[in-house]
Amino acid sequence: MTHRHYWTAASTALAAAFLLCGYEFVRSASNTLFKAAYGKENLPVIMALMPLGVLSMLYLYGQVLSWLGPRRTLFWSSITSGVIIAAAALAIGAGSRVATGVLYIVREAYVVLLIEQYWSFINSSLGRNEAKKLNGAVMGIASLGAILGGVLVHRLAQPLGTQVMPFFAAAALLPAAFISDLGYAKVGEPQRQEDESPKGHMGLREFTSTPLLVIILLLIVTTQVVSTALDLRFQGILQDAIPDPDQQTSFSGGFFAGLNGAAAFLQFVVTPVVLRFVPLPLVHVAIPLIHLVACSALLASPSLMTAGTAYMLFKSFDYSVFRAAKEILYIPLSFDARFRAKELIDVFGYRFSKGGCSLLIVFVQKAGLVLGAGYTLIALGASVAWLMLCFPLRKFYAVEEETPQ
Repeated sequence: MTHRHYWTAASTALAAAFLLCGYEFVRSASNTLFKAAYGKENLPVIMALMPLGVLSMLYLYGQVLSWLGPRRTLFWSSITSGVIIAAAALAIGAGSRVATGVLYIVREAYVVLLIEQYWSFINSSLGRNEAKKLNGAVMGIASLGAILGGVLVHRLAQPLGTQVMPFFAAAALLPAAFISDLGYAKVGEPQRQEDESPKGHMGLREFTSTPLLVIILLLIVTTQVVSTALDLRFQGILQDAIPDPDQQTSFSGGFFAGLNGAAAFLQFVVTPVVLRFVPLPLVHVAIPLIHLVACSALLASPSLMTAGTAYMLFKSFDYSVFRAAKEILYIPLSFDARFRAKELIDVFGYRFSKGGCSLLIVFVQKAGLVLGAGYTLIALGASVAWLMLCFPLRKFYAVEEETPQ
């Protein structure tokens, strides 16, 4: 590996560490603030509205990418996200209930929009062999920032108050913006190949020429149904167990610190070994099997412990082994597939799936049905669908598995 590869990994990892550290402040706070303003029963409503906000940000991203290129787009989208978060926090402090919904939607959009731009940079600067060696470390260093953020939320939420927490997220985006820009300056900005013609701001036409992108999109849809169902089950049980807002935010900070600690272990220790010695199709199959077991345990014995464990398992594997294996699929694809179609899949696909699942839940609630164990059943069903989608991936890994390690 060259200095260019190490610069790519180091700059991205450090920028992501600041991003995820700040995200822990706004994640825990926005959950608490929204539930305090509108009640836990309205979480599916804001989740259902969220894809509209995400799609708007994604459309602007596509336009700005065409105007400014990847480097400056990442820098200014980072700065702008910080300004919006700070403005929403100020409005909440002034008594705006609507701003709690705005903050929730922005929190869902900005973190994936920025993190996927980091991965577009990595996938354009590393080859498959380098990615197998460095992807785990990149995610591990990023998780250290998330762990620190969770610990700080746990310690600061009660003495400072939940409403102050989002300002830390806004501040963390400043170093993230400048560090990622330094990475681009050292490594260089990825360019479209001479034989690649532009295919629109959103990269939609890439899906017709690259069937693999369709499979990845469907895979993301099913994984996020699992995520949404487990999230709602966990948040509902948490609200019942710890109704005090500041105590709940403090507990949430500690929980996510533990979650990110588990993810860091998987990233630093498990992921590099798995990617090197286990066939990647088998990796994709094993992950939904793990979630099937966890969801079954939650269905049999619902509690804060089993709900937290199932949700933690999903998130920690999603942040580590699953992410690393999925990103390798993008490496040989075109510029527009890596910077446009990828953003559509991994930003809008993630959040649209979450919002669409939440919208169905809203309709079920309006029909007078109360979902409790139903969330777990949804997660179980989606895990089965996820497992079935893993099998078509084998042919796309066939060439990659023939590459010398």
